[in-house]
Amino acid sequence: MQNFRQFEAGPDPFGRKFQILFKWMLTAISLRHADTVDVKFILVDDQGARTEKTIALPHADLLRVAAEAGRKVDDPWCSRLGALHLRRLVETGEDMEKDLVTVSAADMKGYAEKLRDWETSAVRAG
Repeated sequence: MQNFRQFEAGPDPFGRKFQILFKWMLTAISLRHADTVDVKFILVDDQGARTEKTIALPHADLLRVAAEAGRKVDDPWCSRLGALHLRRLVETGEDMEKDLVTVSAADMKGYAEKLRDWETSAVRAG
């Protein structure tokens, strides 16, 4: 998950693939009075239909997962966590009817572990 700004996801349960474009990342306290970091993506399916999804990362869970992973919370890491969750949503069809999806603490921890493994592999290969 090196490139969270533009990637492909799918196929979904209906066989569609999506081009995903990162739109923005903001703290949601200013948007929705929520204590989350929101990561917004634009999805375009292979028929050209466009939709948007906002992935909400609860701040308290972010801090806890980052501490457990021994890393700081930064924009690229949060964006990659959101991208991994979005990829899972596309592939499973779960919550695809929702515009705003909140990531559970357990899922966030799993994504953080994947990112750590990828970063470790990249360092070894590089």
